[in-house]
Amino acid sequence: MDPHSDPNPRPDQPPRAAAWILGLFADGEEREHILGDLSEEYFARQGQARRKSGRGWYWRQILGSLPHLIGVSLRTAPVTTILALAAGFAFRKMVAPRIEPALFALIDQTQVYEHHFSLYRFLASTGIDIGHLIVFLLSGILIGVIAGRRAIAPAIALALIYAGMTVAAMVLVVLKYHDLGYLMRLTWYFSDDLAIVVGAALARTLRRQQMRPAAP
Repeated sequence: MDPHSDPNPRPDQPPRAAAWILGLFADGEEREHILGDLSEEYFARQGQARRKSGRGWYWRQILGSLPHLIGVSLRTAPVTTILALAAGFAFRKMVAPRIEPALFALIDQTQVYEHHFSLYRFLASTGIDIGHLIVFLLSGILIGVIAGRRAIAPAIALALIYAGMTVAAMVLVVLKYHDLGYLMRLTWYFSDDLAIVVGAALARTLRRQQMRPAAP
């Protein structure tokens, strides 16, 4: 026996990232109840399986519970969910059309194209995409502010709506122009959809930290 080995090794803890993701969808007693049951089973499995398989099992259980939690959120707070989703959609609808005119107005005012043409090209192309990404992120944050602890469900719903619209529009464009080059834009479009969920998760996390009681 190795004299330096610990006769009572500390059990491997469940993945914290998985618990954090669960916390975006469940809170309070519901979250603690789910994590408690999963942790108990996780530690019991450590003596029967390897560490990697145990962590994989834990992740599958967490991810498998998310659709149920989303459904619970939609059923228990339908008005708040619809209001938050509508607010995020309306915000993007109002702000997004103003990004390109505002950016080109700034370019014309500073005449950046005369002195820094490479910067002008960046602002006129990638800069617009970044502007839209920020708007989608702010839409998610707005959803998080309105929906509170149930922000992720409407954020995912809105992201799926935009993703469906994107796929449908892209299919029509490719069929009409027979140019697969348009598919390169999908990276930005799906990033916009993801930004909605990220924004809601950010607002949700900050809200939880603010509500957490201060240490004595």
